[in-house]
Amino acid sequence: MFPEQRPRRLRGTPALRRLVAETSLEPRQLVLPMFVKEGAAEPTPITSMPGVVQHTRDSLRKAVVEAVEAGIGGVMLFGIPVEYDADGTGGLDPDGVLNAALRDVRAEVGDGTVIMSDVCIDEFTDHGHCGVLDEHGQVDNDRTLRIYGEMAVAQIEAGAHVVGSSGMMDGQVAAIRAALDRAGHPEAAVLAYAVKYASAFYGPFREAVDSQLIGDRKTYQQDPANAREALREARLDLDEGADMVMVKPAMAYLDIVRAVKDIADVPVAAYQVSGEYAMIEAAAANGWIDRDRAVLETLTGIRRAGADIVLTYWAVEAAGWLNQR
Repeated sequence: MFPEQRPRRLRGTPALRRLVAETSLEPRQLVLPMFVKEGAAEPTPITSMPGVVQHTRDSLRKAVVEAVEAGIGGVMLFGIPVEYDADGTGGLDPDGVLNAALRDVRAEVGDGTVIMSDVCIDEFTDHGHCGVLDEHGQVDNDRTLRIYGEMAVAQIEAGAHVVGSSGMMDGQVAAIRAALDRAGHPEAAVLAYAVKYASAFYGPFREAVDSQLIGDRKTYQQDPANAREALREARLDLDEGADMVMVKPAMAYLDIVRAVKDIADVPVAAYQVSGEYAMIEAAAANGWIDRDRAVLETLTGIRRAGADIVLTYWAVEAAGWLNQR
């Protein structure tokens, strides 16, 4: 007796597999996070993220042009200042590293790609937290919201198309949306980091941005044990006017990506974070896995879970492979 049902029939050739593939992975769905360092004379390699650098303003412009030529969907910029203070004022300075870089990139590529920027002061504070601190050393949610609003306006006026609200303050999307509208920028889009876990996988990122963090962020980022809370956070951001919502990290939270996708009526993004990148690079360097296959497999898995957009440090390289198919 032979089986009547033979799923292998549709796996026999590359053409058959391509025909029946349920999930697509395309360059336009990928966004490249990029770091620019104030005063840098040359790109600085990030030791825990092989292949990723802290850019100079000049090298950033060139790298963004390469990204546009590769056909990826966008770039997300993070700034690394020379000086820090308690209130993260460098993030508001029109001539600060991030806003200057946004002007550079917008002048270089215009609307040729989607330019995104990080609305959070952690890269600019001397304590490394995502908000200003009160007299007890705790993050002051409501004082921070005012700063986020000003920061978002500065970034849009510098050239960003989309601002990413990454600080996990309660009410941040509404505060940013209101500030943008008051400033005459109703067309500016908000990518809400709706679900951001207090994850161990951010370690290499802290090297990438020269983080000054003291302590942890467990009082405002989510507990990895919680799923219902993630949906509550996502619904709140949707109600506050988010144009897109994001889950961060991606690979350890694919169930959350799917759950958010099921309730969201806007595009859903997922961030394949620095630790996820570093793990694959380290395993590949030791010859334990096939690097290129692992990269594409993880990106496809994130898409399959429901992400419309994937932020990944492999965006340009993966786009090159996909363009050759």
